Amino acid sequence: MTNNEEFHDEIGNNHISTNANNPIREDAFAITDEEKIERIKKDVENMLLTLGMDLTDDSLKGTPNRVAKMFVKEIFGGLNPNKKPKASTFDNNYKYGEMLVEKNITLYSTCEHHLLPIIGRAHVAYISKGTVIGLSKMNRIVEYYAKRPQVQERLTMQIVQELQKALGTEDVACVIDAKHLCVNSRGIKDIESSTVTSEFGGKFKEAQTKREFLDYIKLETKF
Repeated sequence: MTNNEEFHDEIGNNHISTNANNPIREDAFAITDEEKIERIKKDVENMLLTLGMDLTDDSLKGTPNRVAKMFVKEIFGGLNPNKKPKASTFDNNYKYGEMLVEKNITLYSTCEHHLLPIIGRAHVAYISKGTVIGLSKMNRIVEYYAKRPQVQERLTMQIVQELQKALGTEDVACVIDAKHLCVNSRGIKDIESSTVTSEFGGKFKEAQTKREFLDYIKLETKF
C-alpha cells in the first residue's frame, strides 16, 4: 500500500471529515435517477460476481437492482436537492418565547468511510424569534440530511444551519447520539460504544440555556 493510500485509510478508519459540506461533484445530477440505477446495478452485479456469488440463484437474481434502487431512491436520496423538504414556518402568534425541544428523532444514516449504517437519535431545539416551524418538518430536515454518505459532525451542523435559515434565528441546537456499524460490526467491533456530537447556536452557547436543553434530553438514548 502506498503512503497516499495509507493516509486515506487512516482518515477513513478514524472517521475524520475533510469537508464541512458533502463532497458532491458539480455534475452529480447530469443524469437521471433511472440512469444512475442502471449503472449502479451493473456495479453491484460485478461486485457480487467478483466475490464468487451465483447470481443465477433465485434469491440473488434481483439483488443488484434492489441495491441500486435503495441507493438512489432511499438511503442516499438526501443527495438530491429536489428532495429537500419545504420548511414551512408560521408566525408565532401565541408569543411562545421558551425553548421548544423535539427529542428522540429516529436517525438512519450511512458512514461515508465504509458505507455502513449509522443508527441513533437526534435531539433538536430552538427558541423562536417570531417564527415557528411545524414539528414534522424538524424530523424531515433530520431525515433529509441523514440520507447521504455522512460524517456525524457534519450532519449535526447541517441540521442546525438549515433550521437557523428557516427560522431566522441563531438560537438552534442539535445533539446526536448514534452507533456506527463501522465501529460496532468491524474493526474494533465495540458493540456498546456510541458517538455523541453537538452544535449550539445563539443563546444555546450560554451555559444556562445549554444545560436546560441537555437536562430535557438527558441523553438516555436507547437503540
